[in-house]
Amino acid sequence: MEAARPPSTAGKFVVVGGGIAGVTCAEQLAIQFPSEDILLVTASPVVKAVTNFRQVSKILEEFDVEEQPSTMLENRFPNIKVIESGVKQLKSKEHCILTEDGSQYVYKKLCLCAGAKPKLICEGNPYILGIRDTDSAQEFQKQLTEAKRIMIIGNGGIALELVYEIEGCEVIWAIKDKAIGNTFFDAGAAEFLTSKLVAEKSEANIAQKRTRYTAERKKKESRTKAKADNVGSALGPDWHEGLNLKGTKEFSHKILIETMCEVKKIYLQEEFRILKKKSLTFPRDHHNKSVTTDKEMWPVYVELTNEKIYGCDFIVSATGVTPNTEPFLHNNSFDLGEDGGLKVNDHMQTSLPDIYAAGDICTASWQLGPFWQQMRLWTQARQMGWYAAKCMAAASLGNSIDMDFSFELFAHVTKFFNYKVVLLGKYNAQGLGSDHELMLRCTKGQEYVKVVMQNGRMMGAVLIGETDLEETFENLILNQMNLSSYGEDLLDPNIDIEDYFD
Repeated sequence: MEAARPPSTAGKFVVVGGGIAGVTCAEQLAIQFPSEDILLVTASPVVKAVTNFRQVSKILEEFDVEEQPSTMLENRFPNIKVIESGVKQLKSKEHCILTEDGSQYVYKKLCLCAGAKPKLICEGNPYILGIRDTDSAQEFQKQLTEAKRIMIIGNGGIALELVYEIEGCEVIWAIKDKAIGNTFFDAGAAEFLTSKLVAEKSEANIAQKRTRYTAERKKKESRTKAKADNVGSALGPDWHEGLNLKGTKEFSHKILIETMCEVKKIYLQEEFRILKKKSLTFPRDHHNKSVTTDKEMWPVYVELTNEKIYGCDFIVSATGVTPNTEPFLHNNSFDLGEDGGLKVNDHMQTSLPDIYAAGDICTASWQLGPFWQQMRLWTQARQMGWYAAKCMAAASLGNSIDMDFSFELFAHVTKFFNYKVVLLGKYNAQGLGSDHELMLRCTKGQEYVKVVMQNGRMMGAVLIGETDLEETFENLILNQMNLSSYGEDLLDPNIDIEDYFD
């Protein structure tokens, strides 16, 4: 006798993942097809919703990310049905997915938005924390209350935020580049921001303009550790707010930046003792660089590729993410990008029929425009989720659809060290080779403006501080006007550049 088949539910549209890409995709489909049930399958009891959305300019957008119970999403869109379960298997030939709870869902169109997981420097070490989501940030805070010294590995946005927010704890920050924040800016911008790290933070921290909500803790206890490790949405731009990031020592910032190095080896205390290795103390001050052997015993030791060894209480691994494709690959022949993501074309379709992907799980594999590049950021997750829904809708109605213009120009706004940071186009001269020039304007402690020029045309820009130039620069990049005749006037603070280009 044949085993009973799991109950099967059919939905025209099924979306996997409760992060920004998945929720945005489901919402758009719900609006386009009010009489269809849209199924959103997510492993977490909370979903990520976009709130306070503001269109800053044609392409630049600002929004907050809020964790909300999935019931709030179902209340806003009665035709969205949230299924709280992880995906066990995708059967692309049969057009169905199996969930961990044993159910089966048949789809006509499927969108995979399962995000990405933090890359850990090494698996299974209790002293290494990977930070990417709100759960790990909570865990991090518990550990920090006891910590005298921690080590941060990585040079992206989360590492930058952490270093700035941690107080009363020695921080050794190991980066593989010459300067901090290389994903986001060049050495000049890094220098501009580093001076802010060294200055003591003012006690009256500037009030945040956003409100935040934390997830309901109800289901937390029931989720086993193994489960907790592999789900969790990415952190929002204000994730450290409301966490008390203070260590045990009574001082503000103590940061030692080790550049151009990576982790060579990690020793636990016992192994370190047996090998009779020597570790370094934290330098007392910047002028006196005399290095002495550390007498204190630490739970864990890190040997860097520059031969230095430091002991610390724990290590934070903030070295980027890997697309979370694992549950979907078995028996399915997806084309994958070099970064391990599901390749998608200019309609967000994967290589398998009727399967789309959006957000961190996917790799943009169309002919990219000259001013756009994929980075695994909130803004792109929202744009891709929205556009994927439009494409799924058009395909099922037999309509054609044009590429969304948000993919014409890379545009991202965020905050680092309490400065507004706007990145436009090829802001780091990505892919331009040596055939470009930079123009800079910098007022210490106030603003930093960098423009990337090629053949008299603007290709990208970094704006730190309240510059009010983003809209003008966005237009200058998009319309590729020849700016040679303006020369240095382009960045002259006494000339109101907007008047030129109205």
